[in-house]
Amino acid sequence: MAITEGGGIDAAPRKQTLTSNYVDFLTSATEGWAQQYLPDLMDKEAEVYGKRTISGFLNQVGAEEASNSDRVVWSEQGRLHLAYTATNEDVSANIFTIVNDVDGNSVGSDHGIRVGDVVLVSNASLTLRGYVSVRTAGAATVTILPYAEAEFDTAGFSDSAGAGAYRILVVGSEFGKGTAARTSANEPKFKSYQNKHIIMKDYYEVSGSDASAIGWIEVSGEDGQNGYLWYLKAEGDTRARFSDYLEMTMMEAEHAVANSTIENATGGLGLSASTTGIDAGTEGLFKAITDRGHQSTGITGVNAATDLAEFDAMLAVFDNNGAIEENMMFVDRSTSLAIDDMLASMNSYGAGGTSYGVFNNSEDMALNLGFSGFRRGSYDFYKSDWKYLNDKGTRGALNDTVTNIRGAVVPAGVSSVYDEQLGKNMKRPFLHVRYRASQTESRKLKTWVTGSVGAKTSGKDTMEVHYLSERCLVTQGANNFCLLN
Repeated sequence: MAITEGGGIDAAPRKQTLTSNYVDFLTSATEGWAQQYLPDLMDKEAEVYGKRTISGFLNQVGAEEASNSDRVVWSEQGRLHLAYTATNEDVSANIFTIVNDVDGNSVGSDHGIRVGDVVLVSNASLTLRGYVSVRTAGAATVTILPYAEAEFDTAGFSDSAGAGAYRILVVGSEFGKGTAARTSANEPKFKSYQNKHIIMKDYYEVSGSDASAIGWIEVSGEDGQNGYLWYLKAEGDTRARFSDYLEMTMMEAEHAVANSTIENATGGLGLSASTTGIDAGTEGLFKAITDRGHQSTGITGVNAATDLAEFDAMLAVFDNNGAIEENMMFVDRSTSLAIDDMLASMNSYGAGGTSYGVFNNSEDMALNLGFSGFRRGSYDFYKSDWKYLNDKGTRGALNDTVTNIRGAVVPAGVSSVYDEQLGKNMKRPFLHVRYRASQTESRKLKTWVTGSVGAKTSGKDTMEVHYLSERCLVTQGANNFCLLN
């Protein structure tokens, strides 16, 4: 178009190359303006958001394995020792009723206490040792004779105590000389879990004309594709965004509950109308920890002593579950700073000023209060900022200040489980992704191009890029995880 001195340039409504986007500098009307006022063109696209992708969490703490079944089923060991909660049927007669195991699972008459067992019986104020003299057949009641008292009520136990007021722990057995062998055995129990794959898809399309157009901005895609072709930028962003979605879904997904709208849907999603609650969705990490792991609402940075006490409470829970000693903490920025403040407050010489030489700091580097790892009790914690929780384009955009997730404590090790698909015990990371694959087809991450641009597969004047993955997350030993809410 014609340009005169003092005139303007109308921007095109779309990112495309048109004749109106170019200035003819050879005409007499624009020659002087071009030499004096032509801007210093910076054609490189500025990357103002740094590394925009958030994937990488599962690569650090998990693994990926192929699967050729619709569902992944695994089993986890139960506890080795026998401990139960009980109510007092009649403490004056030394009779107790077994209710749950220590994890809250109802057991009733299926408990493992037998005649001849030596047990510890406790309430909130005292513990007594006793001998199991009677196990009522087909019922949840047992008779326990205290060693040091005539009856449990004389020591302070009460018939008025509510459900779960008593804990019973089997510590051994005692039999007289020449007595017969036991006639009943305890069978080990395991917990079986399952998860299902979900299919994820994405799509990018560009017309043949736009694919052949050259722009003035040099762009760089997230997958490393550079050049002056805008569609390379768009396709690279689509690919990077889909890779992030693969990880985000493994974090956030959950099964549809029975009779929910999506669980009963048919047609477009191809879902079953059954009421099992597992035909739609899959179990992600956060849901697995919520249902089978632990949660903490502490470590807020308000008070360092309170934060330390919350850590100690977390250690007590880990002790109860036999957790491994090394753990990774992936947290948002506020929680990371709260942990730093908590650890810095442990320096008694730092009150009212700085203290060089503490925490491996030298005078030259001044004071560094950013901690990447620490040890409390017998547990090691390695802290890392989690971009997924900080970035305003991901979970950092949510405004939930009550139940929003601030981080996760993940065991840094492997678990031994029985794999029903392989038929043997396997050692695997606590987290691993299962993707559908066979000898001829892998659906870990499929990408294919159709159309008439590049690939000549149809008469449509476009390039269509398809992305697909079919996968699920296996969270083994969720009782070793803790979610920070």
